[in-house]
Amino acid sequence: MTDTLRPAAPPAAVGDAEARPRTLTRSIGVVGGTLLTLSCLTPASTLFVIVPPFFADLGTGTALTIAIAAVLCVAVAFCYSELGTLVPSAGGEYAMVGTLLGRMAGWLVFVLSLVVVMIVPPIIALGTAEYLAPIVHIDGQLAGAAVMLLATVVGLFDLRANAWITGIFLVLEVVAAAAVAFLGFSHVSRPASVLVDPVVGSGSATSPLTAAAVISGLALALFVLQGFSTAVYLSEEMEQPHRTVPRTVMWTLAIGSLVILVPTIAITLGAPDLATLGEGNLAAMVEQWSNSTVGTFISLCIALAIINAGIVMVIQNSRVLYASARDRAWPEPVNRAFASLSKRYGSPWVATLFVGVPGAVLCFVPVETLSGVTGVGVAALYLVVAVGALAARRKPAGGRTVWRMPLWPVVPVALIAVLAYVLTQQTAQDLLIAGGVIAAACLYWLFYLRPRQDSRWVITLPDGQ
Repeated sequence: MTDTLRPAAPPAAVGDAEARPRTLTRSIGVVGGTLLTLSCLTPASTLFVIVPPFFADLGTGTALTIAIAAVLCVAVAFCYSELGTLVPSAGGEYAMVGTLLGRMAGWLVFVLSLVVVMIVPPIIALGTAEYLAPIVHIDGQLAGAAVMLLATVVGLFDLRANAWITGIFLVLEVVAAAAVAFLGFSHVSRPASVLVDPVVGSGSATSPLTAAAVISGLALALFVLQGFSTAVYLSEEMEQPHRTVPRTVMWTLAIGSLVILVPTIAITLGAPDLATLGEGNLAAMVEQWSNSTVGTFISLCIALAIINAGIVMVIQNSRVLYASARDRAWPEPVNRAFASLSKRYGSPWVATLFVGVPGAVLCFVPVETLSGVTGVGVAALYLVVAVGALAARRKPAGGRTVWRMPLWPVVPVALIAVLAYVLTQQTAQDLLIAGGVIAAACLYWLFYLRPRQDSRWVITLPDGQ
């Protein structure tokens, strides 16, 4: 339990079969890291794929719920920034929690994060067909699977090149979000007071939005903003992580929240009536506000944003599997496969395939199930990371320069209390599915990892951090 943070041993010390893989290359600064992480948060595609169903349940309170989630995410960002510089590992949450709270806690967090990183890309990809409709009609599940496979192929290439490719796509999606915000604010149909005194329903059958509904929606709202935390997955590839990681996390959260929240407010105020708002058909609203040409342009920008999101998510999520193999979470043949780096591009190519191909299969699972389970997983992840932040000050920095959050320990304590309550408000089905995954992870720990603690699940930090 106490010896969970150790430098990578030389190959001779562990034998040829257990030799450590080559380390990842430090080549990413704040700009590159923010571009990659923003593209993983993919604010515009999130806005157009995940946010629309919110309007049916939350009505004009959708923006308020997302704004509350953004405030919670500031506290989450503080926790991630401190832990990401104390434990700068491509393993992200599991490396941070495992180092501070013990191997079993790290393992359970890894499984939760694996569920999230495997499910989020297909959820986003499933929105592709709707926004390609102006030029081609294709089945939504097939389009989503195709996007996942394309993202997998692109994800096999060089990370630095991908940072600029995805940056170009990111500009297009921000342009689309800005255009929707402009159109919405140009066609305001209701007073701004509905944002803070929200209602649901349509016509004369409207009712005030309850606080319980807002709290219940917070788990999915956290999911909407979730991608900012993935900056810590790139900490091994960032220059000067003690500066780059917190700046990347904070910039990504700030920009992503604005790109999502401002158009959401514009849509809420600009929808011609509450019935149209509840339907959440943003493409139809944009066309109604402008014309078919503008609507087609925005739809294509959104489709490109979704493809961009798939690429970046596959890139970043493959690093989680790479790190788990380096830390020997699996039987040795699996460890060797996931830790394999491409000789030409330096990317973890087997881990990339393992993230992308199953993601294509998940596109054929009902999206409501995927979204609900992911919301529970994200809230649970943030809660455990906050617990880790409470324990962080007991861990020596080991010569590293660590970013320290303000208002510790008030921030993590408050975050734990709020997230615990949010989890109690989720559906029984989503909680049971998440609980089943955790139970299976516990069995794997008890019967495989725990009896092999000397050779399995040895959480490491790369040399030279």
